Amino acid sequence: MADTPKTSVAPGADVWSRYARLRCDFSAEVPLPWVKLANLLELHPGAVIDSHWKVGSDVPARVNGVVIAWSEFEVVSGKLAVRITDLA
Repeated sequence: MADTPKTSVAPGADVWSRYARLRCDFSAEVPLPWVKLANLLELHPGAVIDSHWKVGSDVPARVNGVVIAWSEFEVVSGKLAVRITDLA
């Protein structure tokens, strides 16, 4: 009987490769519990909403509505980016 070759891949690692191309909804959100419908109706291009969120405070990062991490916003090459700071 021939020996089975040993691999250096962790058991089950190939299972994740099957799902790597699945689409999911990712969001990083600043909660605004004080916003009312009247505030939303007043929105227009260029409008600014004061979030009362402190700079540097972590915001929840969600995948398909489930918090998976905490993150912060930053500007990278002139674009808004999300940096993961802690996994949930």
